[in-house]
Amino acid sequence: MALLINKRPAVLSLLTLLALGSLSSVAVHADQLADIKQAGVIRVATFDSNPPFGSVDAKTHAIVGYDVDFAKALATALGVKLELVPTNPANRIPLLQSGKADIIVADITITPERAKVIAFSIPYFVTGQQFLAPVNSPDKLDGYADARIGAVKGTTGEQELHHRFPNARVLSYDDIPLALTALRNGNVQAITQDSTILAGLLDGAPDKAKYKVLPELLSKEEIGVGVKKGETALLSFVNNELLKLEQNGQATSIYNIWFGPQTKSPQPRLFKIKAN
Repeated sequence: MALLINKRPAVLSLLTLLALGSLSSVAVHADQLADIKQAGVIRVATFDSNPPFGSVDAKTHAIVGYDVDFAKALATALGVKLELVPTNPANRIPLLQSGKADIIVADITITPERAKVIAFSIPYFVTGQQFLAPVNSPDKLDGYADARIGAVKGTTGEQELHHRFPNARVLSYDDIPLALTALRNGNVQAITQDSTILAGLLDGAPDKAKYKVLPELLSKEEIGVGVKKGETALLSFVNNELLKLEQNGQATSIYNIWFGPQTKSPQPRLFKIKAN
C-alpha cells in the first residue's frame, strides 16, 4: 500500500508538468494579431520628439508625424483603436519585448543586429545618416575623424560613428534636441542623425544660418516596422497593409504631407514600398 501511495504523487506530478508544458507552448505560440483584434486596440511605440517622424503638436498636444500616420493607417485597417506609446531610440526594442507595445513604428533602421532580437517588415522609408555642423567646419566626413561627435542613444548613427571613426569621441544623448543643444554649447563639433530629421531640425532653428548639413552620407538606411519574433500573422498583416498603402497611393500622400515641397523637410521620394 505504501508503494502505491508513493507512486501516485509522481504520476500526478508528471501529469501536472505535462499540462503546464502544454499551456506554456500555447502561450509561446499565441497569436498577437488575434489578441490585438480581441482587445480592440493596437499599442504602437513611436517618437514624440523626432520631427517629422513623430513630435508633439504645440496646438493640439497630440503626437503627429510621418510614422504616426502609418500607425493610424494600420490601426484603421485592423478596425481597432490606436494607442501611441511615446519612446526614444534606446527604448524602442525594450518596449516591444516587454509587451508594453505591440509594434514599433519609430524610424527604426533594419539592421542584422536588431533582426536577431525582433522581426522587421518590408521597408516603408529609406534615408541616410548625415552630419550637422557649424558653417565654418570641414565639408568632408573625414575631417571629423578625431572630433567630438554627438549622436542619439540606440541609433545606427551612434553605432556607425564607433565603426567608422574609432579615434573620435562619441557623446550620446537621449534625443536629437539635446544633441543640438550640445552642438550649440560647443560640447560636440558635429551631430549625426537621419538626413530628414536634420533638415527639419535645422529649418525650425532660429540660428540655422550658423549651421550646415554635410552632403556626404555616413550611411544609407532602410526603415521598417518592428514586430516581436515569432508573430508571423501580425508581421504578414503589416507587410500586406504597407503594400496596399503603396498601391492605393496613400503611402505617397503621407510622404508628401511630411516631406513634400511645401514642408520644412522637403525630400524627393526616390523609393516605393515593395515586397522583398
